[in-house]
Amino acid sequence: MVRAFVALELSAEIKGELRRAQESLRNSGIHLAFVRPELIHITVKFLGDVDEKTLPLVIAALKSIRSEPFTVSVNPITADNASRPRSVWCPIGDAGESECLFRKVEDLLAPQGFPRETRKFTPHATIARMKRPEPCLLPALAKIRKNTYGTTPIFGMSLKKSTLTPQGPIYEDILGVTW
Repeated sequence: MVRAFVALELSAEIKGELRRAQESLRNSGIHLAFVRPELIHITVKFLGDVDEKTLPLVIAALKSIRSEPFTVSVNPITADNASRPRSVWCPIGDAGESECLFRKVEDLLAPQGFPRETRKFTPHATIARMKRPEPCLLPALAKIRKNTYGTTPIFGMSLKKSTLTPQGPIYEDILGVTW
């Protein structure tokens, strides 16, 4: 079994900006589990544990997806839920292209046995997760608020393997699809 997900990559410049924002949050004393900056991405679809026999079907399905390159904007850092936050993330702005891509992935992988997502697709890049409620989170986020963390072109997507370790996840590219 391979734990896998489909992702869109952010530029090194944006990851650098987000790393600086993480440092500000880290210095605020809030207890957060930070995503390593080099691992920050936009998840299109989390596949979970994929059987090795199914993996070639997933790869073939993803290779068949056609899209035009598009640009995403990494918007101000916020919490996923203001009243009961579980993660700190940046909403992603685009003209609906990432949602269109999400639908294509869903349509091609549903026949392979991957359940369709029941929640609305909200493109975002997670920078930290919370283990317990932190009342100081929203004021700390307000202090680091920027209009945007930059824009970056998206020229493709990746199928990634995720190996969980006590030190955090390790991601490996299984497939890169370029448009």
